[in-house]
Amino acid sequence: MDKSMLQGADLDSLPEEDKKRMATMIDQLQIRDSLRMYNSLVESCFSDCVDSFTRKALTKQEDTCVRRCAEKFLKHSMRVGMRFGELNQGAATQD
Repeated sequence: MDKSMLQGADLDSLPEEDKKRMATMIDQLQIRDSLRMYNSLVESCFSDCVDSFTRKALTKQEDTCVRRCAEKFLKHSMRVGMRFGELNQGAATQD
């Protein structure tokens, strides 16, 4: 969700206090979704890349794996977000 959604015709009739509450809720949802994505990234890459706990630091192989995993995850997330935006934009122009 985006704050720009508050500018829709249906929400313009809301009192200013309700608009502020909606904006706060949207901000909280965005933070929660960001944290969820980050936690998913960490869990996925850790599970895929870390094999042993014999040392404090990651091995060179584990470090490379984690970097590649995070890169792929973030690129995928950005692409999905872009595609979702394209679909929303297409749906909005059809109205």
